[in-house]
Amino acid sequence: MSKNLRCILVVILAAVSTVFPYSTKAQQSATSGYDSLVALYNDIRADAQPPVGDGVPDYSQSAVAQRQAKVPEFRRRLAAISTSGWTIPQRVDYLLVQARLNALDFQFRVQHPWSSDPGFYTTQVERIAYTDLPVKPDDLKSLESRLNSVPALLSQAKSNLTQAATEYAKLTIHDLSTADGVGHGMPYRSVPPAGTRGWYADLIERAKAKQPEVLPAAQKAAEAVDSFNDWLKQSLPHMTAKAGVGRENFDWYLHYVRYMPYTMEDSVKTGMEEYERSMAFLALQRHVDRNLPEIALPQSKEEYDKRMTDTENAMREFIRKNDILTMPEYTNVYLAQNVPWIVRPGGKRNFWEEIQYRDPSPDTAHATLPGHAYDGLVHRHDQRPIRGTFSDSGRTEGWAFYLEESMLQLGFLDDRPRSKELIYIFMAARGVRDPAEANLHLNTWTIDQAVKYMVQMVPYMDDDVARVDAAVYLREPTYGLSYQMGKEEMYKLLGDRKHQLGDKFNLKEFYDQFFATGIMPISLIRWEMTGLDDETSQFWKVPDIPRSR
Repeated sequence: MSKNLRCILVVILAAVSTVFPYSTKAQQSATSGYDSLVALYNDIRADAQPPVGDGVPDYSQSAVAQRQAKVPEFRRRLAAISTSGWTIPQRVDYLLVQARLNALDFQFRVQHPWSSDPGFYTTQVERIAYTDLPVKPDDLKSLESRLNSVPALLSQAKSNLTQAATEYAKLTIHDLSTADGVGHGMPYRSVPPAGTRGWYADLIERAKAKQPEVLPAAQKAAEAVDSFNDWLKQSLPHMTAKAGVGRENFDWYLHYVRYMPYTMEDSVKTGMEEYERSMAFLALQRHVDRNLPEIALPQSKEEYDKRMTDTENAMREFIRKNDILTMPEYTNVYLAQNVPWIVRPGGKRNFWEEIQYRDPSPDTAHATLPGHAYDGLVHRHDQRPIRGTFSDSGRTEGWAFYLEESMLQLGFLDDRPRSKELIYIFMAARGVRDPAEANLHLNTWTIDQAVKYMVQMVPYMDDDVARVDAAVYLREPTYGLSYQMGKEEMYKLLGDRKHQLGDKFNLKEFYDQFFATGIMPISLIRWEMTGLDDETSQFWKVPDIPRSR
């Protein structure tokens, strides 16, 4: 039987099993077990959300304890599900549910942001102030309810923050009153308001002009934010806990939530190798380009917007012309503008603006097409009960980071050699994140030290972008290395598949299969696409979390 015929039969059998599922007793048992897995997954997701009373989420010690008490029962239910006779994709889903449970357990026992991080509360509060006014009459009551929840939530925070960490408190105080110029999902402003307090002042002015009935609730919410800011400053000397999770917990999370077969030390070594490689390539490319003019900066928003649109259109055409990826019809829309046009006092620009204004290509590949925006659009069309709602940063950031250099290798920048320099600067920025993240979680560096290090090491890097990055990596262990180590996993998967298929390897088929698996750890994608389980076999037996922070 030919290989092509075998492939056709596999597809037909898969289709038949979908239409006429589980005709044997073993198959019926597998169906029952998988249904139990889906039910457990939904229960774990539900337990990740706090109970809500009078519009206010409850993060009190008693409410958290009730949720945490469910974790041992979740583990018993998971252990009772047999995967015997399951397909590889079904067993992969089992590991996804296990990862979600491990993350929940880790949040309760190690991170507990409701008791350690004031920013856990202020981030929720700030989003309310982003609301565009006027709201429709049907939405007015909801907005007033959300604004009325702000004083109660921040009052609760003062009681709950019994283990507040110094670095978290400092970050929150900074963010309450400082505009960092980095997008966090807020509406566009040519001059961004000064932190959370600034956004509430902005909301009050908009309420006065556009919807006065919102004003009383907005003013009370703003007063609560100001009061919380004062309380934080007064309490800071007593907020002495460590924010980093420590080496053992970090590695546990890397293995049993991210499913990456590495350690903290591996990530630091790989990150620094990437940094040195990128800086060497930058030096070589600068030599090649020595007689070329530097890239001119745009002189207006209109000129910049045209660069953005032209770049996305060029990327879309490049992908189609070179048979790189099958793009569904619903993705044929303008996807995103990741870095808005802002004219800052003195002509200052942050790191992303220095790159993006010169040429949007590097970040278009990463953040727009076929990176994050495209990735997210495809994911929203995934209706599978587990994979449709599961997301992994090693997959999202690893894929996006991989795209930058791979698009360069595929020839997208052949007619723009100066833009290749920007790719290497991006690579350098991702490389230094690994040692910065490691030192933050070892509690050997403060946020300020991590910021200083990244600014010194990376061309164009500025304090604001470095601080935002450092804050993310401290609050979300292993997220910083997700870029570099996820990219390494992509290389491994691509190399393995090429080795298996030889001359029959087809890049478009490879990417289409990759996207079809979902947004999950690349080690699991590798198992599903190649049949190689040398990485995933070590993740089935989960040891206890090493220690509480």
